[in-house]
Amino acid sequence: MQALDVLLNRVSVPRLVEPAPTAEQREVLFGAAMRAPDHGHLQPWRFLTVEGAAREQMGELLAEAAKLADIEVNEAAIDKARNGPLRAPLVVVVIARVQEHFKYPKSEQLLAAGCAAHGILLAAYAQGIGAVWRTGDLAYSAHVAKGLGLAEGEEVIAFLYLGTPQKEPRVAEKVDLAEFVSAWPGKA
Repeated sequence: MQALDVLLNRVSVPRLVEPAPTAEQREVLFGAAMRAPDHGHLQPWRFLTVEGAAREQMGELLAEAAKLADIEVNEAAIDKARNGPLRAPLVVVVIARVQEHFKYPKSEQLLAAGCAAHGILLAAYAQGIGAVWRTGDLAYSAHVAKGLGLAEGEEVIAFLYLGTPQKEPRVAEKVDLAEFVSAWPGKA
């Protein structure tokens, strides 16, 4: 697949089934992530792969976090949290490893980690792997961070769900670029 085809046509694929990406495909996914723009070569990211029974354990961790976040949370919300990681055969947790740096602020490091996550999505699409980026409030829970083993200065920025598309991915909609792009006329 041509690079521009991937950039112009990638779409989220939320309905995923087995099999998960192979070892060879994962090497490409994480290799693409490592090409993210990275001022200072800080590599402010790392990844956790969650599959098999570990997805159920992650679901329990998310359900616990949902209970802790809201005293009045209903069972449907708890079940949704518990079943979230079961949506795909592989979940990649993208973690920003923000470091104190005199030149590269936290915001740039978070953006770099986001670009690494996007690299995974692009590489997945290029290989015919279905993928969708999901987060939600529980991704930012201190309980989830602790349960996943995050260190100080680390934070979850994405749960990437990957697997085989259950059906043919939708076609990317065309966007009117004029709504998003304009020329700056210069200083008034």
